[in-house]
Amino acid sequence: MSTSTNGNGVLSASRPTEVAKLDRVVIRFAGDSGDGMQLTGDRFTSEAAAFGNDLATLPNFPAEIRAPQGTIPGVSSFQVHFADYDILTPGDRPDVLVVMNPAALKANLRDVPGGGTIIVNTDEFTKRNLTKVGYDADPLEDGTLSAFQVHRVAMSTLTQGALEGTGLGKKDAERCKNMFALGLLSWMYHRPTEGTEAFLREKFAKKPDIAEANILAFRAGWNYGETTESFATTYEVAPAKLDKGTYRQITGNTALAYGIVAAGQRAGLPVLLGTYPITPASDILHELSRHKNFGVITFQAEDEIAGIGAALGASYGGALGVTSTSGPGVALKSETIGLGVMLELPLVVIDVQRGGPSTGLPTKTEQADLLQAMFGRNSESPLPVIAPQSPGDCFAAAIEAVRIALKYRTPVMILSDGANANGSEPWLIPNVEDLPDLSVEFASEPNAADGSGEFWPYVRDPETLARAWAVPGTPGLEHRIGGLEKQDGKGNISYDPDNHDHMVRLRQAKIDGVDVPDLEVDDPSGEARVLALGWGSTFGPIGAAARRVRKQGMPIAQAHLRHLNPFPKNLGEVLARYDKVVVPEMNLGQLALLLRAKYLVDVHSYTKVAGLPFKAEELQHVFTDIIEGALTR
Repeated sequence: MSTSTNGNGVLSASRPTEVAKLDRVVIRFAGDSGDGMQLTGDRFTSEAAAFGNDLATLPNFPAEIRAPQGTIPGVSSFQVHFADYDILTPGDRPDVLVVMNPAALKANLRDVPGGGTIIVNTDEFTKRNLTKVGYDADPLEDGTLSAFQVHRVAMSTLTQGALEGTGLGKKDAERCKNMFALGLLSWMYHRPTEGTEAFLREKFAKKPDIAEANILAFRAGWNYGETTESFATTYEVAPAKLDKGTYRQITGNTALAYGIVAAGQRAGLPVLLGTYPITPASDILHELSRHKNFGVITFQAEDEIAGIGAALGASYGGALGVTSTSGPGVALKSETIGLGVMLELPLVVIDVQRGGPSTGLPTKTEQADLLQAMFGRNSESPLPVIAPQSPGDCFAAAIEAVRIALKYRTPVMILSDGANANGSEPWLIPNVEDLPDLSVEFASEPNAADGSGEFWPYVRDPETLARAWAVPGTPGLEHRIGGLEKQDGKGNISYDPDNHDHMVRLRQAKIDGVDVPDLEVDDPSGEARVLALGWGSTFGPIGAAARRVRKQGMPIAQAHLRHLNPFPKNLGEVLARYDKVVVPEMNLGQLALLLRAKYLVDVHSYTKVAGLPFKAEELQHVFTDIIEGALTR
């Protein structure tokens, strides 16, 4: 055994360990909601991103700010999947599970495959804590974990020992145990450490004693790995070979916010976000509030209705109006969305879907708002609907939503979800010059067809059917609009039956005519008879399952819908090519219902509403069964 520095400037005893090279690893950190598991996972993810790995994450936490301590409902976890190649999901099962107490073990043990590694904070395995979650005996002693590689680490005790002399009390010192766990895992997987130390100093800049305590705990975890005989092997996962460019780790909510900022800049318009905080969409408000220098105004209203009212008012005034919410908020905003359809003004409505109905599962993912987005307003009230497929794709989805909203003068709904919103992945930062030009041409002169010199607000572009958009106060363009039916062209209030029929069909034709790209199909062999079709965050699990099925020698085609209203024009032809179409959804078959109604295709609907994303393994079995059925026909 020799003595050396570990790269943190701390002297530690080093010993020879076997270094195993892996192509991918899935790690899950789990503990009480107050144990800092989200911060721990996020920091490990950041270092994996800085190292150059491809990655995907799955945060999973309770809705309560401070759930009951030591109970299964109070367990918070963060899963990160990192690899030296392109990956699509946060992983089905953790190769390594780090548990801070018995509740975390009981809640997550079933997901760990046989032979997996479990690192246990033994200090929390007291009789009281074991009884609280229904363990009659200590699972560390009774053979429950015999199928796994178990490492027992007294993290609380070791953390308190490392912080002796810092002046922190026992309770405050014990709170740093998550950094001990992070240090240990950083050592195990040869992760860089400088970024975490810099982050901690910045995060606790106003409390330097807390910053240094966390850094000491982090170093203690690293040094424990260096010196203990418990860990005979460390692991290396090489950087992934990604396309050239500058990358950053990004969550879906951050990407949506950046997309709105970029769209405002490319349109040359000020942006107003009128919103009310709601899980899991609140981070969009938090992020946009940081970008006033880009002409972004954020307005936290007293309720959902006021938020969207302000956004629609901003659009009337010539700005880009945006509102963000989740399913319950969409229900409250529906009347104002309908008003936006009648006024024919651009408006972006971001719905970050969560489990429902009602308050439902605020912190769990679901994609059950599709029919609400399509039809959740009174009368015929059509609007375009777009769904991003991954956290990074949320940026492009926001740009596309703004493009459609401005070009066609319509509200547009973005259907993100909790998996996209809170998950993260490496994102290739685009060149601003490569983003589409979203410039808007406001009405500048009277347009009355009768030559009266008046401005008629409902004179339409013959190609897009979008009406003229005049900034209030423009001389000579005085006009009024409102929620009552409008006379075509002039925009006066009209109760004429024929005019109403005409206007309803015009508004529908405008949405039907929105230009969306054709649906692309991934069918490498060209021999597939089964198509897997999805939307939203199911992209990753469907794609990963398709890869597995193809490795088994079975052909399968995959396609993914971004535009849900209107559908791509070639969708009917794509569906007709295949003997069977399977649609996995985190709802009870809402897209399947729409496809059956529009295209008369008997799609196979595979559904799940458990508050968690699909696993690639379960979809692999579904696809295999369907393919085998198609091949025997």
